[in-house]
Amino acid sequence: MTRPQCASYWSMVLVACSLILANCAHDTYQERANLIKTHTGAFYDNLKSNRVESAIRDNEQIEAMASEMGNTVRTRAGQQGSTTVEREFALMKTANEAAATNWLALGQYFAIKRQYPQARATYRRVIDTYTNPTDRPHREQALRALRDLDMLDPPTTTTTP
Repeated sequence: MTRPQCASYWSMVLVACSLILANCAHDTYQERANLIKTHTGAFYDNLKSNRVESAIRDNEQIEAMASEMGNTVRTRAGQQGSTTVEREFALMKTANEAAATNWLALGQYFAIKRQYPQARATYRRVIDTYTNPTDRPHREQALRALRDLDMLDPPTTTTTP
């Protein structure tokens, strides 16, 4: 190769390598968003297959991710306007909502299976765990579900003579 062709060749190789490396760079935000989707999909697959314990573990993983992201947001709260903090907050909110929605679905699963004590415990978990103002719709849905369960399986009151 002549010198100009060689320089042109190496320039093209350099550009190609740059493009390849740019595609290999990981977007941790997108990876974690995909992980939430994966755990949510696994949660529902496990429920369909009656693998409740596995479904619970998947949902606990989502909750753990939300908690971890919440810690990150709190520690970086002073960096207002930071794109990283804003993305972390949005992802935390998504994970939190996914987990709460999954717990409600688990409560419905138990109710359909006529496992009323487990359904009640699951709905109580939503009420007790999701206490932020943004979680209000999930708490209200859990409270309505508890009232509906009372119609299906009235609580028993024992009286001692």
